[in-house]
Amino acid sequence: MAHLNYFQGFKHLEVDTGEVTIQTWVGGHGKEVILLLHGHPESHLMWHGVAPKLAENYTVVVTDMRGYGDSSKPEGLPDHSTYSKRTMAKDQVIVMEKLGYTRFHIAGHDRGGRVCHRMILDYSEKIKSCTLLDIIPTIDVYSRTDQMIATKYWHWFFYIQPSPFPENFLGSQPEYFIRSNILKKTIPGSLKEDTFPEDVVQEYIRHYSDPATVHAIAEDYRASVTIDWEHDLPDRKHKMETPLLCIWGSDGNICKIWDVVDIWSNLATNVKGCGVPGCGHFVPEEKPEIVVEEISKHIERNK
Repeated sequence: MAHLNYFQGFKHLEVDTGEVTIQTWVGGHGKEVILLLHGHPESHLMWHGVAPKLAENYTVVVTDMRGYGDSSKPEGLPDHSTYSKRTMAKDQVIVMEKLGYTRFHIAGHDRGGRVCHRMILDYSEKIKSCTLLDIIPTIDVYSRTDQMIATKYWHWFFYIQPSPFPENFLGSQPEYFIRSNILKKTIPGSLKEDTFPEDVVQEYIRHYSDPATVHAIAEDYRASVTIDWEHDLPDRKHKMETPLLCIWGSDGNICKIWDVVDIWSNLATNVKGCGVPGCGHFVPEEKPEIVVEEISKHIERNK
């Protein structure tokens, strides 16, 4: 397995939450603890350049979220609550509780960032700080959509179509989908062996070759325009106090379309942000050294 090459010294656990089994890796021995959540359509492996470095100073937990990687992939319920961010956040909180961590830092890229957002709202007393990588709030993406956004974020609108339409189309050529997704969201020259190692990419392809994974991901997105919206909208009336660090690729789409810090400042009282030069969407893989540096500084400010 590819994780053996990149997460040496990390202990692998299968954590039963009572509903699903979450694949979990724990490394490091620092007093400060951080949970790292991956994005679409990847797994914990996207942190291969970040987690081992953070583990030199902190205790690091990385997981495959439900529906992704090798974690459980239950069939989605009609109301899509199986993959609501509230449900996915609860999974991760249970994992941390079972590991004995009552207060900790979190960082999430892409879909993992959306789970982090919900975790702050539902479990603010547990979260010391949060780092969000290359996202703005889900509601803002959909409510601010125009032709350019719909073109660049096309999969947001494809995945939300009723089952099994997106599953049949997006799951028909797993390798093509994974490789083209990476290519479209990175800048020229980013596809190096140390940023996207072939054994890691092969794991992403393996996961996406499982129809249950594609269904779960579609349900993740369907939840975003249904039950997640119902959960998130009322909470926008009250600002989050958890310290937020927003990181984005300066050559990616997000900062060309939106003012990331300004949008998150509408929802939180303490927001810092920085763009990463020469970087597209996959910030932890394209520029892991900068991500390690910025997350570390954020942790140190909010011990």
